[in-house]
Amino acid sequence: MTIYADNAATTQLSDKAFSAMLPLMKEHYGNPSSLHHIGQKAKEYVEDCRERCARAIGAQPSEIFFTSGGSEADNQAILSAAYFGASKGKKHIISSKFEHHAVLHTLDKLKSEGFEITLLDVYKEGIVRADDVEKAIRDDTALVTIMTANNEVGTLQPVEEIGKICKEKGVPFHTDAVQAVGHIPVDVNKINCDLLSVSAHKFHGPKGVGLLYCRKGTVLKSLINGGAQERNKRAGTEYTYGIAGMTAALEEAINNIDKNSSKVSALRDKIINGVSDIEKSFVNGDLKRRLPGTVNMCFEGIEGESLLLLLDQYGICASSGSACTSGSLDPSHVLLAMGVPVAVAHGSLRISLSEYNTEEEADIIIESIHKVVTYLRSISPVWEKIQKGEVVE
Repeated sequence: MTIYADNAATTQLSDKAFSAMLPLMKEHYGNPSSLHHIGQKAKEYVEDCRERCARAIGAQPSEIFFTSGGSEADNQAILSAAYFGASKGKKHIISSKFEHHAVLHTLDKLKSEGFEITLLDVYKEGIVRADDVEKAIRDDTALVTIMTANNEVGTLQPVEEIGKICKEKGVPFHTDAVQAVGHIPVDVNKINCDLLSVSAHKFHGPKGVGLLYCRKGTVLKSLINGGAQERNKRAGTEYTYGIAGMTAALEEAINNIDKNSSKVSALRDKIINGVSDIEKSFVNGDLKRRLPGTVNMCFEGIEGESLLLLLDQYGICASSGSACTSGSLDPSHVLLAMGVPVAVAHGSLRISLSEYNTEEEADIIIESIHKVVTYLRSISPVWEKIQKGEVVE
């Protein structure tokens, strides 16, 4: 039995998304820029999808720009705001210490170009404080970029409060909503954001397609040159069937958001409660202000990679907060930003569920985590030191 519990990484394509994609693959396969009727039919589909995607997040169709996914949308949003700000003498950007690398690496690029970057604390709860944002804003602040929901621990950020502050201060606000859209209600007007990033494969749409919301009046810079597509803001032939699949998946997710949230959060809490008796284990981040399906746990005395590999042998697909890169183990920057000790952060596990998961699967996950943690600790010299009360670094 295979249990997929890595939905924060990607999701299974829904039947509705797949069905929506087929006509544009086989029948209406024209280039939307072509003037003949096959091309114009494809264009009709794209513009219809633009209207439906806009409606789903409270936007206007003219404010929706299709991209290849969340990373491109994040890059375009941040670079556009940064360079526009620089043209007005503003080269200060505010973000948080545990943003997705699509944001952090873009900020690193800007730092190398002379921008000043302020990365706010997220505290042990994994939540940025709106007061910290307000205090950090300066006369030369070009942008505030804070994610809606964290991709590793699932904590929800106070984006509505932050958006209100930014609006009052006249500072552009971008939010990476990749993990949030389709799982919690997202309305660009309630958030008061100027820019917002979305990726289809996080809510049962296809990979390789997303969108950037850009509020009317906000200057958007093109990252890809070569054509007039997306109103001269994103060159390249539109990924028509991907856009259709994303739209169908987004509408399905939003239409069922209350039902799915209720089911998935119950499964999440079942797993949290089911492993809470494991010694020296804990959940990372605020227990209430979080996504319905995401839980990140740490188990002292073991490595996350070993935990993942053994869970995989039980048929459970999950992920870890620590990554193995070039032979060296690096703990999650998210967990370190939350104050989790390095030694503990290495033993992290992220379980991310969807409405496709079941009660039976939750029971198997709980049982398997108990077995694997017990086994790994039985052969761990680090766990032996912990039991003896010795300091582990």
